[in-house]
Amino acid sequence: MRQLNFVMIFVISLALVLFGIQNTEIVSIKVFEGANISAPLCIELIVAMGIGAVLAWVFSVWIKVQRMLYAQPEVEEKEAQIESLQEDIERFKAELEQQRLLPSASIE
Repeated sequence: MRQLNFVMIFVISLALVLFGIQNTEIVSIKVFEGANISAPLCIELIVAMGIGAVLAWVFSVWIKVQRMLYAQPEVEEKEAQIESLQEDIERFKAELEQQRLLPSASIE
């Protein structure tokens, strides 16, 4: 899986570099009224992709945090259920041991 991730990152980076080499014209981006940013198109694309990557990472971390918070009660419930079942097993083992110690009733 790591090799696949590496190949994907390499191919995307290579495509971005090749695209950037061919698009060096200065372009203007209007951020909001009265604020324009002028830079080469390739730089603006790299910055936009970087911001997108950071936002995707933040979103994935947020999803993991939410899963951990919502999974906590379920984990505690499962642990309580496991403990209850283990107690049942111990009780059944004790009952079986008592039955073995009792003399067997024979029908004559």
